Amino acid sequence: MTTTAAASTVRDHLALALDVDDLVVAQRLARDVRPYFGVAKVGFELFTAAGPDAVGTMLDLGYEVFLDLKLHDIPTTVEKAARVAGAMGASYLTIHAMGGPVMLRAGVEGFAEGARAAGLDLPIPLAVTVLTSDGDAPPHILPKRVELAVEAGAKGLICAGTDLGFVRELVPRFTLVVPGTRPEGVSANDQARVTTPAEALGAGADLLVIGRAVTAADDPVRAAEALVTSLS
Repeated sequence: MTTTAAASTVRDHLALALDVDDLVVAQRLARDVRPYFGVAKVGFELFTAAGPDAVGTMLDLGYEVFLDLKLHDIPTTVEKAARVAGAMGASYLTIHAMGGPVMLRAGVEGFAEGARAAGLDLPIPLAVTVLTSDGDAPPHILPKRVELAVEAGAKGLICAGTDLGFVRELVPRFTLVVPGTRPEGVSANDQARVTTPAEALGAGADLLVIGRAVTAADDPVRAAEALVTSLS
């Protein structure tokens, strides 16, 4: 495999976490590192600041969009919000598994319906299992939430890199998304259960969420290039 082809393959597994409160800043950053990331993650901060324009801007730059809103409310509200997210063109949407099977299924179905109504490909709803900042979650929580995700028809999961092997055995065909990875030498910040990107990919992750290791670097482009090179 050529270096270019290898870098392109790695890019398909990387999501850029745009955790900023300014769409102009997010757009500039996303444009600069576009060769190294295939997915842009729009979370609470950017979505609160810019709303649907944040999604549209990233789509215009050629990214798939991961809308990380961790929906958790009554089923009707979650279903309606997820439907809007699907119609916007988001490829991924997070929904909290702790909300239970009825709420989770409402989000899964709403997300798919929104995409269908807009003539878009079916997106991937992601059930949030245990937050990577939660180092004290009881061991029975993870398998229970994976089971809920399966029952509700989710197609993917958010899980810590440290849980990948266990989760992959339970749901071999699910899309597994891992936040909180840190390259060697980068601070864990508020993440309690951290792996390196290489460890997470080796353990079966489909998509890695990369934030401060690139976005807070003195030279984000150089940091992104070094990351992709290390994984190619």
